[in-house]
Amino acid sequence: MEHVLDNPIYYALTSGHSHIAKGLDEVRYYIEDITAFAGLKDNSQENLNTLYQISPTESLFVFFSKTPVEIPAQWKLLTHIDMFQFIFRGKEMPTVDATGITDLDLEHVAEMIDLVELTKPGPFLAKTINLSNYTGIFVDGKLAAMAGHRFYPSPYREVSAVCTHPDHLGKGYAFKILQEQIKRILLRSEIPFLHVRNDNEGAIKLYHKLGFEIRTDMIAYVIKKEA
Repeated sequence: MEHVLDNPIYYALTSGHSHIAKGLDEVRYYIEDITAFAGLKDNSQENLNTLYQISPTESLFVFFSKTPVEIPAQWKLLTHIDMFQFIFRGKEMPTVDATGITDLDLEHVAEMIDLVELTKPGPFLAKTINLSNYTGIFVDGKLAAMAGHRFYPSPYREVSAVCTHPDHLGKGYAFKILQEQIKRILLRSEIPFLHVRNDNEGAIKLYHKLGFEIRTDMIAYVIKKEA
């Protein structure tokens, strides 16, 4: 039987995030201005063709797969990203000094988008903040670091949009925010997980330090539906 984390986007869209999903039983995607991810029950040519047929013109999607996928000709493959999927295996609740951590809301979205554009942790749209629990650290009134939640294939909750402004690297901001994220997830009796490029050595080292372990390899495909 397939583990939900083998196909985290699809199982998020059929469980914890079913209320913000569009599509059919086996082919789903998030409401367009929330995020650009699609989840397929299996990454078959048939389901990719169905996604093409039911999605708006010029849609751009990201979908995940544990194994290489042949992209049908009607889609334009923009890129693929080799990743690790991490799951939290820590034995204790993090002890967090929450001083300086701010809950982010709609008034912060412009700054959040700017930070994401600068650091490239993954797509972040106007209403991505609706996926909840985004927190940040401000320095001199400017957003220096942030993280939040993304996929929710219940009972697993993904930590995402982990980024720090280049001017503030090495100050422990990411570690502090991630501890807070882990704590919030555990307090809801959920299990934290995340994804990271497999060549991001600094982030990989940080996640191990926080109590995460590599669960599996994962590939992110970025595809576009052209007019």
